[in-house]
Amino acid sequence: MWRYFIRRILQSIIVIFGVTVVTFFSLQLAGDPTYLYVSDRASDEEIAEIRSRLGFDRPLTEQYLSFVTNMLQGDFGNSLRSKTPALPQVLERLPATIELTIFSMTLAITIAVPIGIIAALRRGTPFDGGVMIFAIVGQSMPSFWLGIMLILIVGLQLRWLPISGHIPIIQPILDGEFGVAIENLPDALRHLIMPGITIAVFSLSRNARLVRSTMLEVLSQDYIRTARAKGLTSRAVIVGHAFRNALIPVITMIGLEFGFLLSGVVVVETVFSWPGLGRLVFNAINQRDIPIVQTAVVIFSLLFVGLNLIVDLLYVVLNPRIRLN
Repeated sequence: MWRYFIRRILQSIIVIFGVTVVTFFSLQLAGDPTYLYVSDRASDEEIAEIRSRLGFDRPLTEQYLSFVTNMLQGDFGNSLRSKTPALPQVLERLPATIELTIFSMTLAITIAVPIGIIAALRRGTPFDGGVMIFAIVGQSMPSFWLGIMLILIVGLQLRWLPISGHIPIIQPILDGEFGVAIENLPDALRHLIMPGITIAVFSLSRNARLVRSTMLEVLSQDYIRTARAKGLTSRAVIVGHAFRNALIPVITMIGLEFGFLLSGVVVVETVFSWPGLGRLVFNAINQRDIPIVQTAVVIFSLLFVGLNLIVDLLYVVLNPRIRLN
């Protein structure tokens, strides 16, 4: 176990290093950021002086080594727009994105797993057909369109839920203000429902199909027929044998999707004016604020790699026959 864990940590370091290389050199293709620091009327001499002072006149490899060295010390540079450190800005927005991602994944898993199991057990019935139609429609529906429809119908016409805004939950917990977090919970959930549903629909649809297909495959195995022949109840067979083995590909997909959702909620955060990291990155890209984008990409990479490591370790818990070598 420890050998595998150390090897995966080393692999993760290589992956993160590769991400920093691709991100740094890709952002350099966007143009010279020096012009963000000067006025439109600056002379060529002033531009050259500022470029030299900021280090943008150095070779790209030297700039990258300087970036990595500072990053390892926790210094990701200053935002080109606000002139304040980039890392605190990214970490300030991260809790809102994590809240939205956790709510969306919880909603998707809570619904997808039971309807996928029921659809597999009732294969060929109208319920099964309805689940498959819903899954196809859910995966085909653009998230920005669904978000706008929810705002127009649920938010503006019916006035059931707020169409924008954010009430923090994680940040008060991090600050040790548990009472504030509990007090904020009802209003926070009301603000989470519409953007959470918008994100969850695609994941729900795909995971429902995945649970159904894996359950159908597992239910046809010999050990399931043996368990039934021993006189075990249907519940014991489904929960204790079939579902546990069907969970392995589902856990893999959930781990990957959590990482993708965490870094891919830009559109939804923009539609609902959600003050998360995705919206910050979207604005930073438009403004060519390179330090903010680089910092966000590194943070996303760390979270994604960590989630994949957790998923790999869960395999052993779900199926003891799997050994991590």
